[in-house]
Amino acid sequence: MSDGDSTISQAADAVEQVSNTKTLDVLARAGFAVMALLHIIIGAIAITVAFGQPGEAEPTGAIEQLAANPWGTAVMWSCVLACFGLGVWQASEATLRARPLPRKERLSKLISSGFLAIAYTSVGLSFAGFAVGIRGDSSESTRDFSASLMATPTGLWALVALGLTIIGIGVYFVAKGVRRGFKEELFHFDGTRRGRLIDTLGVAGHIAKGIALFLTGLLFVIAAAKHDAEESTGLDGSLKALRDHPFGPTLLVAIGAGFIAYGIFALVRSRFGRM
Repeated sequence: MSDGDSTISQAADAVEQVSNTKTLDVLARAGFAVMALLHIIIGAIAITVAFGQPGEAEPTGAIEQLAANPWGTAVMWSCVLACFGLGVWQASEATLRARPLPRKERLSKLISSGFLAIAYTSVGLSFAGFAVGIRGDSSESTRDFSASLMATPTGLWALVALGLTIIGIGVYFVAKGVRRGFKEELFHFDGTRRGRLIDTLGVAGHIAKGIALFLTGLLFVIAAAKHDAEESTGLDGSLKALRDHPFGPTLLVAIGAGFIAYGIFALVRSRFGRM
């Protein structure tokens, strides 16, 4: 190993050591708790939407619910810190902590944890927007983004790629639920009655989230195929689109219940999960 490689390795070791601090661990666990709460609220909104009530069944709608209390601003900034902490932790999982893994596993970790790092940081930015009084419509922002993308020479293909990526993530979540791949993240209660209940919540939650992501990605692909940005409405639009189908409301209630199950699972994971 050259002196340059040795220096880089030592620097990476130092950064990894910093990423293992108690402060980041606490922030990351708090971030998991925040994401758990958002899933529970989104699930509850989805169930009310199935019965014809108004609401936005996506992160912005859930954040709006959290902001509507006397301590809203303080709650928003606390959630910003937690989500950013979780984003940094996932980024370290994608890079520094994945260094000892074989190349194939390292690449898989880079993609999965890297995507989650971006997703959690984006949610943190949404909380920051609410904290300073910027409360945008997520579906409208998604449509505007799709329209801007389609206006570029390669925009249609990029939109298809984005949709297929989200569909792939949805399939991954369904497979993770069916195969109980989440058990490596939370094995504290293995072999107990409580553990079996948590496993059931994990299976239902991952499958429901996977289906919702699949539908969201599908709308991006449809928007590209029809050259119509109005078709890409994000998670809220994909769930509300179910309402107009014969068995849509029933499926929407099932997905909403699954999101609540995922939220409860994630809440347990925030306290007892592997970090």
